[in-house]
Amino acid sequence: MGYAFSLDDVAYLRSAAGCAALSALADLPLTPASRLTDVRRARQVAPERFAAVLETLLLRRKAPSKVDFTDGLYTDDALQQATPRAVAEHRARRFAGRVVHDVTCSVGADLAALPAGSIGSDLDPVRLAMARHNLGGRVPLLRADALRPTSRDVPVVADPARRDSAGRRTWRPADFAPPLDRLAAAYAGRDLAVKCAPGADFAVAPWADEVELVSLDGQVREACLWTRGLATPGVTRRASVLSSAGPSWTITDAEPDDCPVTPPGAWLVDPDGAVVRAGLVRHYAARHGLAQLDEHIAYLTGPTPPPGVRAFRVVEHGHYNEKSLRGVLRAHDVGRLEILVRGLDVDPNALRRRLKPAGGAEATVVLTRIGRTPTYLLAHAERT
Repeated sequence: MGYAFSLDDVAYLRSAAGCAALSALADLPLTPASRLTDVRRARQVAPERFAAVLETLLLRRKAPSKVDFTDGLYTDDALQQATPRAVAEHRARRFAGRVVHDVTCSVGADLAALPAGSIGSDLDPVRLAMARHNLGGRVPLLRADALRPTSRDVPVVADPARRDSAGRRTWRPADFAPPLDRLAAAYAGRDLAVKCAPGADFAVAPWADEVELVSLDGQVREACLWTRGLATPGVTRRASVLSSAGPSWTITDAEPDDCPVTPPGAWLVDPDGAVVRAGLVRHYAARHGLAQLDEHIAYLTGPTPPPGVRAFRVVEHGHYNEKSLRGVLRAHDVGRLEILVRGLDVDPNALRRRLKPAGGAEATVVLTRIGRTPTYLLAHAERT
């Protein structure tokens, strides 16, 4: 759960003395091996606040992958839940030209991406103090309970906490703080966007007009539940695939989903996780002229993979068992082996140890189920 900051800690970290201590200790290794030495030196520089200083330095080193505040202040939980900047900016585009109220603004990471004039509130005074520091006084902030509306006639965005009182992650929307159903009820007449973990059960949120799953650089980062005027007419499910290095794209359930089920073809395609979690595998297949291997499995196949994805050129395929697969790997001189599994109860790491591949070639083995048949596909991964 990390260090529990107090308001006095935040005041110190923002003071001239605190800034001097952070600067003086910025070169600490902060590794498990250096912990005792780091603590000893920090006690010498900031005897009353050494723990707050050390935690802040550690969190600042983790922060750039998510937020880019200069000399930011964070709690461990707040940083873990913060949205990567590219995802926050993607979400904020739906609010273009509108003032927005972030009712769970925490340390201000998502609020920083919202349109100018937006406001923030939170019930935690420590996080609010950190947000004031991080946002440099540019955004109006107030202490308020998200379940007691303090604004009117503006859209609302919320990011409920997803850990229980013991700090354990929870996936049940009823256990979020605040709970999803109570949050939806509090803003029933307002345009509302709620950020959620992508693994949540969205069937318990029938009030959401559109559910969007968002990935960044191949990793599913969040789901967003959109209501009323923020939702897209005719769309109930959307997958948005963002990339730091290339174009981003989106797909919705308003698109056709006609796709056949065929035996393995020249290529195997594993759709982005946002597409899979949004239930849009068939729509993605129809867009790119692909087929399913099995109507219940998310692997796709076809003569040509979509551009800009990591796809697998199929070398051979057949009925899977360990003995036959061991022979296939030996015949193809495979030593460096990636194992992907979907639809079968197989532990890739345990299987690799049992197979003991020892050749000089590199390959990927995809293990899946086609109908009731356990199937292997030997393939070479390529970037299209």
